[in-house]
Amino acid sequence: MSERGEDGTGVRTDGHWSDRAACRAADPEELFADGAGQNKSKVICFGCPVRTECLAYALDHRIEHGVWGGMTDRERRALLRRRPGVTSWRRLLDTARQEHHAHSGRVADPGVRLSEAS
Repeated sequence: MSERGEDGTGVRTDGHWSDRAACRAADPEELFADGAGQNKSKVICFGCPVRTECLAYALDHRIEHGVWGGMTDRERRALLRRRPGVTSWRRLLDTARQEHHAHSGRVADPGVRLSEAS
């Protein structure tokens, strides 16, 4: 299921976080590229302020295509297979970010690494 915006210029999702996404003005063809094109798409995600929310959305909704939160569809499928018991990726990633923040004594990176969420 493609989650492209109504005008085809961005990603439409469930709310406010997508308004701050680095990809909101990107060409959808870049975000839904195949093969090597996905690596170019992932570059857009690395500095995105809502990377965690985007990834959680894609995982929670089992979005099968495109780069979301810096992960390709293949990477997300592998993660879902490794962690089949997760019922809310949003809650898991938010909790991991909060714990990281509490332990590090500094502002947590909005693109929390999955190793931190394990």
